[in-house]
Amino acid sequence: MVGAFEVRVLVTGSRGQLGREIVELLGAAPHHDVLALDLDELDISDRERVLQVCGEWEPDLIINTAAFTAVDACEEKVDQAFAVNALGPRHLAEGARHGGAHLVHISTDYVFDGKSPVPYVEWDRTGPLSVYGRSKLGGETEVLSLATGATVVRTSWLCGRHGTNMVKTVLRLAEEGRALRFVDDQHGCPTFADDLAAMVVHLGISRLPGIFHVTNQGPTTWYGFARDVLDAAGLGPGRVEAIKTGDLVPPRPAPRPANSVLDNAALRLLGVPLLADYHEPLERTVRYLLSSS
Repeated sequence: MVGAFEVRVLVTGSRGQLGREIVELLGAAPHHDVLALDLDELDISDRERVLQVCGEWEPDLIINTAAFTAVDACEEKVDQAFAVNALGPRHLAEGARHGGAHLVHISTDYVFDGKSPVPYVEWDRTGPLSVYGRSKLGGETEVLSLATGATVVRTSWLCGRHGTNMVKTVLRLAEEGRALRFVDDQHGCPTFADDLAAMVVHLGISRLPGIFHVTNQGPTTWYGFARDVLDAAGLGPGRVEAIKTGDLVPPRPAPRPANSVLDNAALRLLGVPLLADYHEPLERTVRYLLSSS
């Protein structure tokens, strides 16, 4: 995946779940020069600052993992959601175009309405239900229209070693002896940040253009995934209770797609090996979290 030449890479959102894994992966490669910036160093909604960084650093590759991902908070902070998730990618696309950099932008399964009876392919009609989903779709539009040959990576149900995520939540609730009640009517594909990072870097270095769905393989529900987490930790999966989305107390402000399973069709049709079944990285991640706790 790594070429035998130096690539100057700008990574935004560098201390997030995915950003950290990408920076670590790139840092292990001797032929990459990485500038890793998080919100306090680069607010992507600030056009002048984005263009300044791009102009001074002159990256060959920009990987944008920065986003306002608090899905429910986006319903109230609409302007902030669009400033970061839509306008921010516009600024990065402008910076990439001026400097000839390849831009990889991370997007989400929430651009779909979840009404499809089958997994979504990259060419399916979008129809986001939430402010978060609409703002992320706006970012896709900006990137693909402004940055020639850009890459958009849609992913789902991100989790891993860093940050707050479902795996950590389930393990914490189990340790505290708390009730484990998860919905069994939302379907998606868990995706582990270290696996995703490797594919994002591959797509970026290869400059493969267009939209790609990238997830670990294997659809499940939040209820099923919680059971798998406990099973991987050697705990009793029978402790998890299945509920419906309508039973959540308090109800979530932002609607979620009932089906957000992403078919990695573009990768498959190009002959690019897909990420592993999610049970494999789940086992690895649970071992890491338990050993470091």
